[in-house]
Amino acid sequence: MSARFSDDSRPGRIGIVYATIYAAVFMSNLDLFVVNVALPDIGRAFHGASLNSLSWILNAYAIVFAALLVTAGRLFDRYGHRLGFLIGILVFTASSVLCAASDELGWLLAGRVLQAVGAAVLLPTSLALLLVTAPPGRRARVVRAWSAVGGVAAALGPVVGGVLVQASWRWVFLINVPVGVLALITGSRVLPAERRPERGPVPDLLGALLLTAAVGLLALGLIEGNDWGWTSPRVLGSLAATPLLVILFVAQSARHRAPVVELPILRIIPFSAASIATALFAVLFSGMILSASLWCQSVWGYSALRTGLALAPGPLMVPPMAALAGPLARRIGNGAVAALGNLLFGGGVLYWALRTGVATGYTAGMLPGFLIGGVGVGLALPTMTAAGATALPAERFATGTGVLTMARQIGAVIGVAIIVVIIGAPHGLAEAQNAFRHGWYATAGVGVLAAVASLVIPRSTAKPQALSAQSPAAAPVATGAAIDRTG
Repeated sequence: MSARFSDDSRPGRIGIVYATIYAAVFMSNLDLFVVNVALPDIGRAFHGASLNSLSWILNAYAIVFAALLVTAGRLFDRYGHRLGFLIGILVFTASSVLCAASDELGWLLAGRVLQAVGAAVLLPTSLALLLVTAPPGRRARVVRAWSAVGGVAAALGPVVGGVLVQASWRWVFLINVPVGVLALITGSRVLPAERRPERGPVPDLLGALLLTAAVGLLALGLIEGNDWGWTSPRVLGSLAATPLLVILFVAQSARHRAPVVELPILRIIPFSAASIATALFAVLFSGMILSASLWCQSVWGYSALRTGLALAPGPLMVPPMAALAGPLARRIGNGAVAALGNLLFGGGVLYWALRTGVATGYTAGMLPGFLIGGVGVGLALPTMTAAGATALPAERFATGTGVLTMARQIGAVIGVAIIVVIIGAPHGLAEAQNAFRHGWYATAGVGVLAAVASLVIPRSTAKPQALSAQSPAAAPVATGAAIDRTG
């Protein structure tokens, strides 16, 4: 049941399709970074809100986003990527208006949850649309561009957020509205319509619930561990319930005709290896971003805007290195490029541990680490995403993208938890410097693990693999599992 398109594929029209998708992806990625910068101003606007309450502006989004990614991808693999993409933009844009108009913290949290729902639908379907629209020979290239868009958003997000909050924190949400409206109007006109004559059985709703609960409880336990106490019944209960729910989810997936995640895709080596490497990469990435932001503001006393400018050089390295990653992967292989990128990324953080101090200036102490790490991110992330996504059959692009992005989100939650636990609340600059160095050593070590996992990724994933027809899950798609070579 591969997706086919009725629209023409003229270069000009395809360019508009790509621009529409990339604009929406940029909008959703930018939001992740501008909200972080605006958090102190939001706290001042809602008088009496505790820090723990404010943290849910970030945490509620992270939990819902991670929990719904795979379910949303699987659902719109069935009902159509174009439909899912437009629904995702609509929900994300409307909820941004709700966030901006909120006069109570509860309404703001509700808006953030809805934003996460929209993003969870938008991101996997956006990459799925790119993959089935692009000719087979260009699929790896458009995936790398998709990842590079996230890198640009990461670079501009802190800076844009710092500028917007000068007017009002509400602008960090309102900025999404014109982009979302334009993408919605353009997308409804130019995105190709899919013909899906066979929809098959309804996706496994019980499995979706089990997966959502498992990811949500894992994220909840990790995020709140520091505040609730790592030995508290709530944290221990959340973390203990996670593996149990995963086991139930796997058992449910093995016997359902249309599971959320078909177990055979986990036997596709490029995809499973890329998923593991991506999760480890995200631990390193989130730990690096959070620790650098905390260091600049709490140790060096930077403002939010100056911190954003300090963080920008690393992500700005991502687009040019993503362009280089493709030709390099064709020469030395996907696994080698991803491993090199992860080692460089970890090396950038290791540089901070060795050279950055209270009395060290930004140029000598932090900038080299950002530049080295940025090169690593540009090589590793697009390569891992492309290797995993392009190994899948066309009718599972959105599901696979959801799994990859969920792995990244879970890794991000773990990375934040590691930094928060190691750094804690140090007293005095000397203690802070020691705590940050331990955190940087730990995250740099994760970069080595990510590099080792990357080496399992095969040299080339140019030929997508069909799902095995041995299980009931694969049976409905066995005859159409091969990717649509016509693009």
